[in-house]
Amino acid sequence: MKQWQVLKNVFPEVITDNFEFTDYKESDSVIEYWLDEREYMSGNDYKKGTVSPYSFTELKTVQDFPIRGRSVYLHIRRRKWIDPGEIFTYTYDNLTEADTKISPEFVVFLKEEDETTAENIKGIAAHYGVNRKQEI
Repeated sequence: MKQWQVLKNVFPEVITDNFEFTDYKESDSVIEYWLDEREYMSGNDYKKGTVSPYSFTELKTVQDFPIRGRSVYLHIRRRKWIDPGEIFTYTYDNLTEADTKISPEFVVFLKEEDETTAENIKGIAAHYGVNRKQEI
């Protein structure tokens, strides 16, 4: 089995389809991956013939699902493209959840955990007869 096949089972499709894994580092508590956007341009830009790769954006760090109890961080560089007079990047709507630096799948996971925890706390409070916030 090739490395990219393993990565396709671990990371979202938007990552494995559009980015190359350029580096990797791990410690007892953290796993980090560095990714660069591949040099794929849209069909329209390719046909235009005037668009070419320019450089990369600054690194953006995204937190993803923990793997085997370790935090996972993706350090992502987006590719910049140049068309005479214009520098741009392509957009991927599902790299991070809106206004966060966390992957959408990880946000869903955290929300489910939060709801479960809230229900457990409500159940414990009901068992002990606590039904409102006490003022100190």
